[in-house]
Amino acid sequence: MVSRIRPLIPTELDPQQRALYGAITGGPRAQGPQHFPLTAEDGSLRGPFDALLRSPAVGAAQQELGAAIRYRTAFTDRMRELAILLVAARWDSAFERESHEAIARAIGFDVAELDAIRALDVFGFTGDEQVIGRVVLALLDGDLSDELWDESSAAIGIDGVFELTALVGYYATLALQLRVFRVEL
Repeated sequence: MVSRIRPLIPTELDPQQRALYGAITGGPRAQGPQHFPLTAEDGSLRGPFDALLRSPAVGAAQQELGAAIRYRTAFTDRMRELAILLVAARWDSAFERESHEAIARAIGFDVAELDAIRALDVFGFTGDEQVIGRVVLALLDGDLSDELWDESSAAIGIDGVFELTALVGYYATLALQLRVFRVEL
């Protein structure tokens, strides 16, 4: 698959694009351990981040939503990565899978768990992780049953269900953008 767009290098960016580039490369994604590089050797952004530069106003809002989902929700790292990887598996999003499997391995997911996630099988997970997995799969199908609503709102709270719907929508959007722009690994 050949990318439909050439990544923008920093010297090509207009002021709004430069501001967004700085927010991405200077924000929480660039802090702490790096499990996948945000930039290529030429300084261009990798993955979905380059596409965000094409519309700085929308890209900035999307980038901020992503940062909030990754760094400011009540989910544990395992819960969040489980949810992200389920979206990646459903959408067959190679970049999301590669980057977030690296994070998942770093926080303790084992090979069997990653294989189960790729197969969209959450029944080997327990407790809140299993609830999150079942909710994500239901959201990817479009809605929660009343039974799953009751179970999930009791387990992770209404705020948690809200955050999970935002996570699924955000990562589904990224997967769609990665597919449409033919972003390679």
